[in-house]
Amino acid sequence: MNTYKNYIKEIEERKVLGLHPKPIDGAELLSEIIEQIKDLNNEYRDASLNFFIYNVLPGTTSAAGVKAKFLKEIIIGDAVVKEITPSYAFEQLSHMKGGPSIEVLLDLALGDDAATTKKAADVLKTQVFLYEADAERLENAYKSGNEIAKDLLVSYAKAEFFTKLPEIDEEIEVVTFIAGVGDISTDLLSPGGDAHSRSDRELHGQCLFEHNKEMQNELLALQKKHPNKRVMLIAEKGTMGVGSSRMSGVNNVALWTGVKASPFVPFINIAPVIAGTNGISPIFLTTVGVTGGIGIDLKNWVKQKDAEGNTIVDKEGDAVLKQEYSVETGTVLTINTKTKKLYYGNTELKDISTALTPQKKEFIKAGGSYAVVFGKKLQTLASKILAIDVLPVYATSKEISIEGQGLTAVEKIFNKNAVGNTPGKILHAGSDTRVEVNIVGSQDTTGLMTSQELEMMAATVISPIVDGAYQSGCHTASVWDDKSKANIPRLMKFMNDFGLITARDPKGKYHAMTDVIHKVLNDITIDDWAIIIGGDSHTRMSKGVAFGADSGTVALALATGEATMPIPESVKVTFKGEMKSYMDFRDVVHATQEQMLSQYGGDNVFQGRIIEVHLGTLTADQAFTFTDWTAEMKAKASICISEDDTLIESLEIAKGRIQIMIDKGMDNKLQVLQGLIDIANNRIAEIKSGEKPALAPDANAKYYAEVVIDLDKISEPMIADPDVNNEDVSKRYTHDTIRPLSFYGGTKKVDLGFIGSCMVHKGDMKILAQMLKNIETQYGKVEFKAPLVVAPPTYNIVDELKEEGDWEVLKKYSGFEFDDNAPKGLARTKYENMLYLERPGCNLCMGNQEKAEPGDTVIATSTRLFQGRVVKDSNEKKGESLLSSTPVVVLSTILGRTPTMKEYEAAVDGILLTNFKPSQKELVS
Repeated sequence: MNTYKNYIKEIEERKVLGLHPKPIDGAELLSEIIEQIKDLNNEYRDASLNFFIYNVLPGTTSAAGVKAKFLKEIIIGDAVVKEITPSYAFEQLSHMKGGPSIEVLLDLALGDDAATTKKAADVLKTQVFLYEADAERLENAYKSGNEIAKDLLVSYAKAEFFTKLPEIDEEIEVVTFIAGVGDISTDLLSPGGDAHSRSDRELHGQCLFEHNKEMQNELLALQKKHPNKRVMLIAEKGTMGVGSSRMSGVNNVALWTGVKASPFVPFINIAPVIAGTNGISPIFLTTVGVTGGIGIDLKNWVKQKDAEGNTIVDKEGDAVLKQEYSVETGTVLTINTKTKKLYYGNTELKDISTALTPQKKEFIKAGGSYAVVFGKKLQTLASKILAIDVLPVYATSKEISIEGQGLTAVEKIFNKNAVGNTPGKILHAGSDTRVEVNIVGSQDTTGLMTSQELEMMAATVISPIVDGAYQSGCHTASVWDDKSKANIPRLMKFMNDFGLITARDPKGKYHAMTDVIHKVLNDITIDDWAIIIGGDSHTRMSKGVAFGADSGTVALALATGEATMPIPESVKVTFKGEMKSYMDFRDVVHATQEQMLSQYGGDNVFQGRIIEVHLGTLTADQAFTFTDWTAEMKAKASICISEDDTLIESLEIAKGRIQIMIDKGMDNKLQVLQGLIDIANNRIAEIKSGEKPALAPDANAKYYAEVVIDLDKISEPMIADPDVNNEDVSKRYTHDTIRPLSFYGGTKKVDLGFIGSCMVHKGDMKILAQMLKNIETQYGKVEFKAPLVVAPPTYNIVDELKEEGDWEVLKKYSGFEFDDNAPKGLARTKYENMLYLERPGCNLCMGNQEKAEPGDTVIATSTRLFQGRVVKDSNEKKGESLLSSTPVVVLSTILGRTPTMKEYEAAVDGILLTNFKPSQKELVS
């Protein structure tokens, strides 16, 4: 056996990088380590003891199974290790979080040895990660008259695993650290380019602040100066954690500033304290709760109002802000969890009760939301076995029911899917709910973390109540490099075994599918009443309601089939007027953001809420362009309200796409994909018969705000601009600066164009093909003055374009076409002035594999304009990523600059850019 020597070699290699030994998750290595522990004269015995005790990952890893078995041998006396007494072995089992450790503890607790049964039971009383098989063992023992089993069930019914935990500190002293001014993307905390290392927590921790060692050292110096205080990471004049959920971002913040979760598990920290002037992005805030952290909305800068209550603006039209209190780096503040206020000394600064709701305080007490979710489940299960009522241990769920008030679309979906609330009670926004989840998506750069989370919560199979789940391969589609080859097959096998439909077949029987995950989820969502959870902020389906989530919440949804959250408030968006023939639907999306901000004095009423958009006649593929962008609007989620016939058409399209997946051999032994088609057929029948029309809000529903978008005002293409040179740093890299094409005067140089990501659909590819033909007709040839990278979202689209002849048009003008038989092994760093037809997937939008050249001005159809995401800065110039429609991107690369309106209208002449028209029906029930 030389596994151990290979491990030692790896340790030496990690030392060069300033890293400790990697945590052990494999059975073979740990088995060898145990043999060395048993050999009292072994030269590696001391090191092996240290690795066994302090460096093994818990849960259902194969190493955890080996560790639990050896600890059992020590407890029952079959093995003797002087450094590990039976009591110490029990202590280690208590930190192993379910799976093999629970099996061992139940063996001991339900056994015949009186010396160990009570000790094992005492440890079991602290555990919450018990599954059906564990509960069945307890129930059978209880029915057979086993007193220990009864004692355990009584303890679980009382939720002693929670009630006996220490109460949270009344006062938490923090010292502030401003991580940036303006909105802080999760890329700052966990850069996309480091996605490959996310499952190696210590290694990934080195990328905090995008590898800025100066900032990291400043943080360390602050901790050294304030050793007994927690560091609170702040987005000054902005929102913390925009862009994505990024469990890895929270993990990094916790690793640097949090609390060690267990003495026996390395590099897993919890309880970070994070804040922003404008709070925390909704999906990122959920992730903070997973770790039992605190996310605070500081409101330390406020908009100034005149005597009439109107917002005062400067000469640029931006709101004038006044600092209410300072949070400059090094400021010592106190969080009082009892009064729920933030103090500077004895001075009260801010009510922070929204950060310390009863439910969030439970997360803090339990060390994270998982323990609460599983604890409630275990308490309910034990009470059922004992045939007693569930004791009111946890904070009472807030149930808001307003007589005579109708329901918004999201309120209807949550009421349909809610579990555990008062039977028959109608719930409105603000109510706390547990809801069943229909569709779950895991993406490939967070998937390894999701698989780790599943192992740590001892889950081995997908919940039977989930209709379907998918593991993508889109984020690593651009470059099939050594990192991808090492990580992705392992991920696909784990998820396939767990019960997901996987983009790659571990057995290699079907062609690898690198389709963008959001597009696949949009297809496999076959019910407008569905709830979808996905490991990406752009999980924003145009059927049902979808929530982007961290890797842990995805794991929880896969394992339990549930999610827990309050019912969000909604903002209703409707349309009036008529689209001009030369406008693209992407321009409607950007105009929505612009007009909303204008209507509400610069206040983003979308932030943290559901956007209920009444698109009516637009099918799911095209409507997704709107719902997808709502992540950039900072909404929590979005819901598309469709007419009956449109929804039927969307469901028929989805059925066809799912059937293609079945024909490729992607369905599993449970026939999940066929089951989705069956559900779609049933839903279509309900709509056609009138039994259950398309989802619509009640006419008397109440909204936080209503926004009416005037299509007549959209007279030219709209561009989201990162405004990289704005004197006010807080105004840079937001998605709120929306400018008309004429702003650039037809003179802004463009270095690269990108058509791709989840924002485009088949129609965009056809527009591209037609524009190239138009340009050739006008100019006699097609000549690119800037590179144009094109990445279709899915293989289905490529296949359909080939059938319809458009792919041949694109090939005619391209200088590169992807080849699945010889995928790129290295990321492209230089681009020629030509068209690149790239493999379906995220490509430049993800920024983890390929990027534009540093300092480039990029114009793209994608969603990301954050600093460094698509393009890094150079020494001479800031990189910038302008976001626009497909026609604008195409023409900009032909010209090497932004076009004039005259040039634009000529290039799109005769092309149907969108068939969107406001619905003539009032979409209410």
